Amino acid sequence: MSEGKIIVGLDIGTTKVACIVGRKVENGKIEILGYGKTISTGVRRGVVTNIFDTVEAIKTAVKQASDQSGVEINRVSVGIAGQHIKSLQHRGVLMRDNNETEISEAELERLRNDTFKINMTPGEEIIDVIRQDTYIDGELATNPVGMLGNKIEANFHVIIGQTSAAKNIIKCIQSAGLDMDYMILEPIASAQAVLDEDEKDAGVVLIDIGGGTTDIAIFKDKKIQHTAVIPFGGNIITEDICSGCSIIKHYAEEVKVKFGSALASENRDDEVVSIPGIRGRDPKEISFKSLAHIIQARLEEIFELVKYEIQKAKTDNQLIAGIVLTGGGAMMRHIQQLAEFKTGLEVRIGYPNEHLNQTEMKELSSPMYSTSIGIVIETIARMEHDEFLQASKAAEELRLKAMHKEESTVVNPEVKETENDKTGTEGKKPPRKGIDLKKIVTSFTEFFTPDENLE
Repeated sequence: MSEGKIIVGLDIGTTKVACIVGRKVENGKIEILGYGKTISTGVRRGVVTNIFDTVEAIKTAVKQASDQSGVEINRVSVGIAGQHIKSLQHRGVLMRDNNETEISEAELERLRNDTFKINMTPGEEIIDVIRQDTYIDGELATNPVGMLGNKIEANFHVIIGQTSAAKNIIKCIQSAGLDMDYMILEPIASAQAVLDEDEKDAGVVLIDIGGGTTDIAIFKDKKIQHTAVIPFGGNIITEDICSGCSIIKHYAEEVKVKFGSALASENRDDEVVSIPGIRGRDPKEISFKSLAHIIQARLEEIFELVKYEIQKAKTDNQLIAGIVLTGGGAMMRHIQQLAEFKTGLEVRIGYPNEHLNQTEMKELSSPMYSTSIGIVIETIARMEHDEFLQASKAAEELRLKAMHKEESTVVNPEVKETENDKTGTEGKKPPRKGIDLKKIVTSFTEFFTPDENLE
């Protein structure tokens, strides 16, 4: 893809709708031209529950991004998450008609497209198919393009979601007056923003703690091995604080962000925060330690579920790079220490500024923008792949046409010689030899004449 093409990423989250306008520059990084953000009220746990509210939030975020960047936004790529997301492994096989020709990218794409045809449970559909390992005639091939072989086999990571959830997102995009380029799984997008190739090769777990869900993506040998979505995020911690401290949601969220901690042992009993009472009631005092106990209990549950997903993927002993935490929930104090204690793996906080060109928008380096920035990065990668695939298909068509033309012009010398024998040296057919009827009659007469010696 030519550098400088403007891409728009839209993150429709449970707590916010964020829109990022960016483009790829010469050094390979992403230049952010503008962004918009607004509160999300029509989404719960990653799933659209109110079309009207979500459309209005999309329009607001898109307008902010358009005004700041000076770009008219007509097309976006959007993220999808939610507890309905699940994944499975599938192996595809393609038998080739001609093993004398080189394997092309178009053939690999045809094998991938065949995976979209596998039967799904009613109400579910395949959102994305990601190729992992590829085998040519039973042998592992790191890059099969250009090789020769009879049979192509590939393992695919298949991401499945509810048909209704995907359609509701598309409807929101269209109702906002926009067209959609790609629908991208949010943990895949976040991974693009905060992970590097060395981590993906060594083995790493990405944990994106959002408002409604916690997204997980596990990589090994630079390939996606497992994806999952846990239906718990920052919002459920806020709800726990509401019920545990008997305060309204607005104050619970504010207290969590400003004074929250993931480790109760790191706080003192004499540190307190005063919460105003409702309609003249007496204010409430909440100790930092009590607040941390509530937060820690819920985060421990989330990390237990993360540990289960790691064991489910059978990669718990292969994750040399450990865990990368990102998303708004990764900004909680002491969460890195708690994650290390509960999982036994090294943990770092992932920031999306590694892939960003120098920008004055410092707030975009926050982990809460990892998904929206990752959608821009993943969209650019997919567009480049699609352009490469189209070029590969065009080259394949030209090659087939050239072969067909060559075959139609070549004359078989054996056929030509046979025809010459039939037509004679002067190009005329030789006269047919006549049948001697006298000889035939004589032979028959001799055969049926009685032998005189027998009488």
